[in-house]
Amino acid sequence: MAIPSGFEPAGFTPGFLDHGGPYYLGPTVDGVRVVGLMIVPHHINYQDAAHGGVISTFADVALSHAVYDAERPRLAPSTVTLTVNYLEGARLGDWLEARVRIDRLGGRTAYTSGGVWRGEERIATMSGVFAFRRS
Repeated sequence: MAIPSGFEPAGFTPGFLDHGGPYYLGPTVDGVRVVGLMIVPHHINYQDAAHGGVISTFADVALSHAVYDAERPRLAPSTVTLTVNYLEGARLGDWLEARVRIDRLGGRTAYTSGGVWRGEERIATMSGVFAFRRS
């Protein structure tokens, strides 16, 4: 499967995120960019499904990116809490999209929520709290 049009490589900083992705940034929905992920062989567990940690990392990446991108200059969020509820599994070749809402952006804390989607099917729900300092 090809990467859908409107998505471009995220180009996140090298390191851990290189192992979990590659991630893609897509269109803005309600002021927040959609983050995409194609499930490839290194995401697969012994049950031929995407490992739960892949979905959890994807959720963390998408939720924190929404906070990072919420203001200029950009914010530098650190995860305080992350909750992921798995509703369905993802398989090799699946294209996933994380759709995020910023529920509250305070002085030093952001509250976020959303879902991971495979087409029109939501396969996970997610929420996170992030701490940050403004410059």
